Amino acid sequence: MRNFITNEWLTIFTVFGFTSIVIAKYLNTLRFNDFIAVIGNSKYLKIYSKDQKFIDPFDGFLFINLALSASIFLYFGYSSFISDIPFDITAFLKTLFAFSTLIIIKTLLERLIGSLFEIDSLIDHYLFQKTTFKNYSGILLLIANSFILYTTGFTKIIILITLSLICLINIIGFIISFKNYRKIINPNFFYFLLYLCALEIAPYVLLYKAISEYNV
Repeated sequence: MRNFITNEWLTIFTVFGFTSIVIAKYLNTLRFNDFIAVIGNSKYLKIYSKDQKFIDPFDGFLFINLALSASIFLYFGYSSFISDIPFDITAFLKTLFAFSTLIIIKTLLERLIGSLFEIDSLIDHYLFQKTTFKNYSGILLLIANSFILYTTGFTKIIILITLSLICLINIIGFIISFKNYRKIINPNFFYFLLYLCALEIAPYVLLYKAISEYNV
């Protein structure tokens, strides 16, 4: 059983996640409703990708939930499949900072590479799609965390189902985005392929290699 302190901290951060989503909906209710219906409906991607901003409050609050929910989910995953460790607020805040920093730096680097290859428009559309489905995954993580936090005996099942759904959501998102922007991608396919290899595939290969060598 998780102790009271652990539940208290995790409940606080979960409430912060819910609050950030509520604020995002308050800022733009119509956009939020379109966002929730993005799976299987390309309306959101087509409409709102045209009005992208470098700093978007709507996406910003959804990102806050994503960072909090992903960090909590990582704690649950580590405790369930690797080592059952007590919740530590310092370690959690470090995880939260590392996750947030990684996503922000990666996004900025992707924009820089888009400028270097002179495919800014293509990368902007692609990043908007990725941001949309990452934030959508954040809502799914929030729901999963809530179930894990207040139920017992189903943690591993919930984690595996959630990971499967997130993978499916992001695959669907990539397919939708590719279909929507294929006219932009086709003339720049070579540069887009280089981008995918450099910033979408290589980092995960290197991360897997690092983890494998560490475990050895």
